[in-house]
Amino acid sequence: MSIWADMSTIVTATLSGDINFKVVQAYRSDAAWFLFGPLTMIGAVLVTYIYKLSPWLDRNFERLIAVAAYIIIAAIIFSGVIQRFVFSSQVPWSTTMPPLIFMIMSWYGCSYNVKLRTHLSFSEFRSKMGHKQQYMCLVMDNVLWFIFCIICVTTMSRITVNTYDNFAIVLGTDGVMRWWFIVTMPICFVLMAGRVLSNAMIDLSRYRNNEVLIKQAVIGGQG
Repeated sequence: MSIWADMSTIVTATLSGDINFKVVQAYRSDAAWFLFGPLTMIGAVLVTYIYKLSPWLDRNFERLIAVAAYIIIAAIIFSGVIQRFVFSSQVPWSTTMPPLIFMIMSWYGCSYNVKLRTHLSFSEFRSKMGHKQQYMCLVMDNVLWFIFCIICVTTMSRITVNTYDNFAIVLGTDGVMRWWFIVTMPICFVLMAGRVLSNAMIDLSRYRNNEVLIKQAVIGGQG
């Protein structure tokens, strides 16, 4: 099939929910890159705009998801320990559900820390550079992060569709589908792309106004 035909298959099948082997093959083709690359860019623009409209979401959205996921994991593990050592029984999914929730917690936390620039920032080293060199380093960071987001949106979309097509359930459960958790990942990386775009806009403004570009970041701090 041509790239355009595969792209059309991906869009129509995803919107209708009619996932079959032909659709999975289309997701595995190069058409997925041509489709999800621009979609990630469009999503990044929309996310940036939404965060500007709602400062509360900008400050708290990813943190809220990460904290909620952490509490759920802790509750499952705590109850599982009590059941195992006190009542000599255990819920089958108590060891399979937490890793999936941890995946959500870690990557949404990563998206927030992209906003804070706490991932591989090298601020101590870069702060000794000139103003233009600092800006070029930040541009490189943003470009690499955006490429990473496009790669993850595309590959995780493929995994989501493949998991959906295989009717994979979470081990130890009767009907909890694994794709319910995995589908949150492409959304997460679109949010991360929005953070990257927002950072790029801030960097450009600071560079043009000759403001400080490299600041010391604190993990878990306020953005």
